[in-house]
Amino acid sequence: MQTAMQIYVNGCFVPAQEASVSVFDHGFLYGDGVFEGIRVYDGNIFRLQQHVERLYHSAQCILLRIPLTPEEMRLAIVETVRRRGLPSQYVRAVVSRGAGDLGLDPRRCKHPSVIIIADTISLYPEQFYTEGLELVTVATRRTPSWALDPRIKSLNYLNNILAKLEAQQAGVEEAVLLNAEGYVAECTADNIFVVRQGRLLTPSTAAGALLGVTRDGVLDLAREQGIPCEETFLTRYDLYTAEECFMTGTGAEIVPVIRIDRRQIGTGTPGAMTQQLRQAFAKLCRNDGVRALPAAV
Repeated sequence: MQTAMQIYVNGCFVPAQEASVSVFDHGFLYGDGVFEGIRVYDGNIFRLQQHVERLYHSAQCILLRIPLTPEEMRLAIVETVRRRGLPSQYVRAVVSRGAGDLGLDPRRCKHPSVIIIADTISLYPEQFYTEGLELVTVATRRTPSWALDPRIKSLNYLNNILAKLEAQQAGVEEAVLLNAEGYVAECTADNIFVVRQGRLLTPSTAAGALLGVTRDGVLDLAREQGIPCEETFLTRYDLYTAEECFMTGTGAEIVPVIRIDRRQIGTGTPGAMTQQLRQAFAKLCRNDGVRALPAAV
């Protein structure tokens, strides 16, 4: 049963309208923190273990101590989902450096902030899933991996936001970011895949791609179904000449792509492998995870 939204804030559940963090929190001032976006399907929290592991790995890389054990974090997420009561939810778990002063020094932040929000999300209209989406490549380049490792899912998304603005100015919903060397990295909030000569290809994290949980789920499904797949380096040529293309992400799931930079991809309609993987993923996301609510009858 759906209930009024309660937000987990540093160990307590408070009504959404009362949830707050300090204006001196370095997550707000500097984007100093990490987060995870997690989906709930029919009461099942999809790949919760993998999301929590990635959250703690991201925190470890920026020397951010999360004041909960991984098990305590999992239980807090489950309880947040349970209190929200919706069969389908989107969960945002955020850990920031905490309140400090106006300087950069993270040592001034004595108590990290932990926020967990459970709500609904709808990134794209249904027609994009049935008819496909158009992308553009943009001038904004992916932050180099030698400057900020893309496997760290940090609160600072300005690089992605600038690319999103370019996409919107071009009249489309999404953008493809290239890295400094011109290789394909990812989209503004999603990983990207192409099908070439029957092989499923996606950019390596070395090219600037996030190690996406949905991305890994799709690679697992492809291997189970005997589809040759590879994490590699791709250029715009590989995108333009692909037989199929699609994006993956926690919020987006799997979205077919039918045009990139005004060039038609394949037949200009969602491809057979894309559809096959979408159907397989729909089954996976309701069975691979942690049950938080009773399944719908």
